[in-house]
Amino acid sequence: MSRLSRSALLAVLSAGLCALGLPLAAGAAAAPAADSGLVRTAHLSPDTPSVDVTVDPVSEPDAEVVLPAVGYGEVSPYQRVPAGRYTVSARAAGADPGSPPVLSTTLTVAPGSATTVAGVGLFADLGLAVLTDDLTSPPTGSARVRVLDAAATGSPLDVALGGGTVLATDLAFPGSTDPVDVPAGAGTLTVTGDDGAPAELPVDLAAGSVQTVLVLDREGGGLSVTTVLDAAGPGVVPVGGVEAGGGGTATDDGLPVGRTALAVLSLTALLLAAGQYRVREIRTGRR
Repeated sequence: MSRLSRSALLAVLSAGLCALGLPLAAGAAAAPAADSGLVRTAHLSPDTPSVDVTVDPVSEPDAEVVLPAVGYGEVSPYQRVPAGRYTVSARAAGADPGSPPVLSTTLTVAPGSATTVAGVGLFADLGLAVLTDDLTSPPTGSARVRVLDAAATGSPLDVALGGGTVLATDLAFPGSTDPVDVPAGAGTLTVTGDDGAPAELPVDLAAGSVQTVLVLDREGGGLSVTTVLDAAGPGVVPVGGVEAGGGGTATDDGLPVGRTALAVLSLTALLLAAGQYRVREIRTGRR
């Protein structure tokens, strides 16, 4: 009987694993689908309580993505969803999912796109803004920065980086700026509200990153400034898990029980076969 080489054996095992849909290594990540886009939500209304947000494909309404209890100042991780048309709905946190939403809007997710759906304004005039996110790589040695003004009491705002790079001038609430490419590195972000009192935030803008500066009303008065990492570099985007329905947008929490059992049995058979070949090699002196 001909010898089964180590490389051939590994090839057999790898093929078996791939056929069963199992990863070759625990750290291996599936390549993003070419026909998908990224969607996230942001709660930017200072006097609006936490909300539950659902993202429903129009063509498959039972396959919804659920982002529960999103509070003021929170920006969810991106969720990768198939390209298509979606309805985004917001309800009070804990409300019956079948109840009428407080707000809703529709958006089209194009392949390769990134979108932020933000609840903006004060509660009495609450709305949903659909923002197109630019996650393309900035020039070498630069970072890309955008400002979102969610501070009702401090606006209009002036925002600048140390060294004189202006990010926003007289930015009204609620509003956002176009992204600006700035020199990467550590520095100080200065936000000045209508009272003239600046708020400062040390920032470290990594080269190649894309970031959002979020300006909020601070409880007790004044401004709170934070940065949100949109992308750490080309193709490196924070994507999070969600509660999901059973359709195309559901997260894959693992193999079904039956498929898992089949995988284990098949893998065991492959390993036993490998062991038998190794025993034959030793007995026949083939090393």
